[in-house]
Amino acid sequence: MSLTLDIRLARGTFARDIALATAAPVTALVGPSGSGKTSLLHAIVGLVRPARGTILLDDEPLFDSARRIDVPPERRGIGMVFQDGRLFPHLSVRANLAYARRAAFTEIDAMAERMGIAPLLDRWPRHLSGGEAGRVALARTLLAKPRLLLLDEPLAHLDADRRASLLDLIADVATDGVPMLYVTHDRTEAVRLGAAVVTL
Repeated sequence: MSLTLDIRLARGTFARDIALATAAPVTALVGPSGSGKTSLLHAIVGLVRPARGTILLDDEPLFDSARRIDVPPERRGIGMVFQDGRLFPHLSVRANLAYARRAAFTEIDAMAERMGIAPLLDRWPRHLSGGEAGRVALARTLLAKPRLLLLDEPLAHLDADRRASLLDLIADVATDGVPMLYVTHDRTEAVRLGAAVVTL
């Protein structure tokens, strides 16, 4: 997988030009709050429209302001895990996982076992801890079979033990060959993932 972009992000008084090219299995975006890391992920997945520029995934244009190309998020083949998980509160864990329509029931069960959430399948999101919700969100995203996985500080708000456990799981996923763009404030997380580091 190769990701190449050269865009201007502008929202309110915030404006930033960002150029990036990576073919690394895991790329970590590191920088202080307000540097544009989350906005960049939102632009790549298609939730934010850049003011100008291009975004290419494997040389396929996802966004090109000059050519008026803006591929809808659902057609980009990109999965994103948000800080807060964004699980559907009205659906059980199993139903949240089943929302990834590309997954068969057997795949859901296998993924739940791998992520250590099999005992949670009948629970509601409000009854999950932060670490459990993070595992469910990651599992749901992987079940959609993305060609690129974006993770926006998935360890934020977790205690040290849960952070370590989920980071180990993400490192394991990285060995599966799913390319990742990983946002963090903590360079030690990037080192643990063997990531190429880009500083904003």
